[in-house]
Amino acid sequence: MITLNDYLYNGDTVLKILHNYSHDLKKAAIQNHNSIDLVHSNFLLQEIELLEHNEFLSFQSRRIREFYEFMANRYPYLAFTFKGRIKSLIRLEEKINGKIVEFIYDYHKKNEGFPPESEIKEQVGKIRDLIAYRIVISVPECHLKTGENKRKREFEILYEIANILPDFLEARGFSAEISEIEGHRTSTQIKEELRPYYRDYIENPSPYGYQSIHIIFYDNRSRSYLEVQLRTKEMDDYAEIGPANHLGYEKRQEKDRSRRADIRIGESVYFDDAYERGMLLQNLDLSKVKVNMFGALGNQLINDGCGLFRGRLITPFEHLSRFQNDYIE
Repeated sequence: MITLNDYLYNGDTVLKILHNYSHDLKKAAIQNHNSIDLVHSNFLLQEIELLEHNEFLSFQSRRIREFYEFMANRYPYLAFTFKGRIKSLIRLEEKINGKIVEFIYDYHKKNEGFPPESEIKEQVGKIRDLIAYRIVISVPECHLKTGENKRKREFEILYEIANILPDFLEARGFSAEISEIEGHRTSTQIKEELRPYYRDYIENPSPYGYQSIHIIFYDNRSRSYLEVQLRTKEMDDYAEIGPANHLGYEKRQEKDRSRRADIRIGESVYFDDAYERGMLLQNLDLSKVKVNMFGALGNQLINDGCGLFRGRLITPFEHLSRFQNDYIE
């Protein structure tokens, strides 16, 4: 079986790794009549296209920046950041294999059998966040009225932004996509007509406490999908450097091991391959990886200059509150 880990120790660039891995995965898929690996290989071509031919990102980020400028005028007292990134190679590979493992396991648990190849392929095609933008807000405490709750006020602003964002971007060539998550609660603070588009992880926190609001857009001009995430600074800290980061990793490992125990080796080659690739990446020692423009002293101290682990930045915009000592009515 071909895995991404096989290509991480030769000092190659991320692009060369992508080309070699995708090529070899496709070749083996054809030889072994493995249609899932073939789809997997073809999906990696989208990442190659983003990294090799990303001129459209400048035009896309300019339109995103218009919302940043709108917010700066509408919320002069608010501090916020806009961050854009292309998903890293390691995170993309984890997501592809995770999607396959999760879908086959859930299908098997419900139907006591295994899904047809066409439905597994469909799961890989549902990955829509190769490009993602994150808006993180914070109300400076000097702008809170006496007795006003900072967390509650930030939630109000976050949902207000969620109500403005779809129409603003649709006027600039983007189309919001309906969320496909079933049984997902959405806050009543979001307009009723917009609720089908949002994944509200404030109302539906993850098992390890992650909170955010997500929405997918299709950029009709560049013909690409992108995800926009809305968070408060507290949510962002929790996700990036807090318990959601560390506990999420441990819970994923625990959950994946339980899935392996329920599906015996040899029952589904697609599950076996995706599970093995995923576990190899979860147990990867980044300090031993040799990739051009990447360095690490363990799995926490990382200098990623190529987008192998943390992704490639697109639009780092920052807005600091214009006022420091006066209340905003």
